[in-house]
Amino acid sequence: MARRLWVVLVALALSGAAHGVTEAADDKPAGSASAYPPIQPLIDATPDGGTLTLDPGTYAGPAVIDRPITLDGQDKAVIDNGGEGSVVTLNGDGSTVKNLTLRNSGHMLDRIDSGVDVRGRSNVVKNNVIEDCLFGVNLQQASNNVVRQNVISSKHIDQGMRGDAIRLWYSTDNQIVGNHIEDSRDTVFWYSKDNIIRDNVVIRGRYGMHFMYSHYNLLEGNSYYDNTVGVFLMYSDSIVMRGNHIERSHGASGIGIGFKETSGVTIADNQVLGNATGLYMDVSPYDRDMTNTIERNRIAYNGIGILFHNEWSGNVFRANDFISNFTEVAVYGGGGATKHQWESNHWDAYEGFDRDHDGIGDTPFQHFQYADRLWMDIPEAQFFRGSVILELLDFMERLLPFSEPRLLLSDARPSLNANIAPPSAKEQP
Repeated sequence: MARRLWVVLVALALSGAAHGVTEAADDKPAGSASAYPPIQPLIDATPDGGTLTLDPGTYAGPAVIDRPITLDGQDKAVIDNGGEGSVVTLNGDGSTVKNLTLRNSGHMLDRIDSGVDVRGRSNVVKNNVIEDCLFGVNLQQASNNVVRQNVISSKHIDQGMRGDAIRLWYSTDNQIVGNHIEDSRDTVFWYSKDNIIRDNVVIRGRYGMHFMYSHYNLLEGNSYYDNTVGVFLMYSDSIVMRGNHIERSHGASGIGIGFKETSGVTIADNQVLGNATGLYMDVSPYDRDMTNTIERNRIAYNGIGILFHNEWSGNVFRANDFISNFTEVAVYGGGGATKHQWESNHWDAYEGFDRDHDGIGDTPFQHFQYADRLWMDIPEAQFFRGSVILELLDFMERLLPFSEPRLLLSDARPSLNANIAPPSAKEQP
């Protein structure tokens, strides 16, 4: 009898313990990764070359793939990392991650906590939603990879503390195509060459695209809206940048396209619209044997069309359209821009005639600096830009100069007609 009573008591105790465990599991927050089934055992059970097609639902990360397999979420599966580390890490070659929602990475900038961390070659990351991840896609010494048609956003923290939407470090021959990026920090390439960046949209970031010591890259057909800086080329030579749309780079440091000690670049057929500064040029080209060619761009509605950090030479400005900029060209330091080559640009501020109707102005377009030099030489005077008093001073000096105006540039054959068509409405976000 005593033995039977002891058995019953033990059974009740075990039942209570099990019930307590169940209650503890039920008490876990729904967003906790440990509340979901882990993804890694499913990956480990997938053979080389196989496809792991996930059922709809949420899985707990992290996911580490070091073999050539395909991970397919069918647009219905989520991997949640519980706020620690990177969600997916690709250590091997030839794997594919697609059709997934990846969320809730760690917060550590020094660990580069990412939605997808790529360390191998010939991998494909496509059609994923990467959200609440510090970094979006990180390619670290990774080459010949494809990052295509992903939707990427960072964590809801101060912009400077977010990670980069797409980051390349010593990575070559990659394709970054058709991604949509919002509310991240930068898209940045470090020491990375021969990459293609095409048809991406970047909104409300810090640097929409930032090259650092990265040469021979192609930037084509991308759109950048409401970033602090649209595109910045820093110590990066032989970049080709064509057919991009850069609009509303705002703030005191707002720049559409920036150049810092950059040589041999081609900037063609871009729309640079409504920025604080359209183009910013600083000691570029740095290599005096190389020329930067800026041609057939529409530079319009900016505070300053082109701002030169200092008096320099070596740039060719050909067949660009300068339309409705508050100031067409400005040079800090009291210099001019006459050492650059200006050819057949369209200037809506041109006041000459075309008597033979050949579409070329009869006299050169010459841009002088009058009283408006005040706001360039005296920072405090920028407050009065566009004010009645500064406009009156400028008008009086043009009418009856009381100081010798400075010639900023001369275009011998200005085009009377716009060289390129304005952007279409469908390009607006």
